[in-house]
Amino acid sequence: MINILIAEDDFRIAQVQEQFLKKIADVQLVGKALNAKDTMKLLNENKVDLLLLDIYLPDELGTDLLPRIRELYPTTDVIMITAATEKDMLETSIRQGVFHYLLKPVTMEKFIETIENYKNRRKLFYSQDEVTQVFIDQYFTKGKQQTLNQKDLPSGVDKITLQKVIEVLNAFNGGVTIEEMGERIGASRTTARRYLEYLVSIDECKSKHEYGIVGRPERKYFKKGGVY
Repeated sequence: MINILIAEDDFRIAQVQEQFLKKIADVQLVGKALNAKDTMKLLNENKVDLLLLDIYLPDELGTDLLPRIRELYPTTDVIMITAATEKDMLETSIRQGVFHYLLKPVTMEKFIETIENYKNRRKLFYSQDEVTQVFIDQYFTKGKQQTLNQKDLPSGVDKITLQKVIEVLNAFNGGVTIEEMGERIGASRTTARRYLEYLVSIDECKSKHEYGIVGRPERKYFKKGGVY
């Protein structure tokens, strides 16, 4: 479960963001702050994994808070959600290591896509103990992979189901069979094969035949960077 804090001076926008979060699995809102003072107070009182931070808070700029947040709460990630279009604001945010920068007004689709992207990269980061170049490349290109819209996918491939398949692949470092995938996503063997072969076709996973106990070969699928 990812703990999220909203720092937004407009309570109406904060309520909209709260409603968007309710549509996303495995996240929970731990608080809403209307100013910088309350933001720091709530960060001190709660374990916050992700802060959704506005720049134009009434008592202090959100960008001015970033150095203190980095010093006091180094494990808290930050996504800026702001109407600020000044390039120096973006540059400051980037140099302080924010995960993303969203310009208001933010659509529900863009909001959910960004949070899901954050979830996936966070899950990937904690999925392995050792760092390899393949792992690093996958981490830094994860955002590109997750921004596919339904219209970008071929007929018969659903975005939500595809995400489930990717999550299962990431959980099985030693590979997964078509039958195992079907059981995990609650789909038929044919459907599981279709999604796995699609990922192979776009070079997001690899496959090979392995011989089981009775000598019958079975096709196993591995995430990129997995052991095979």
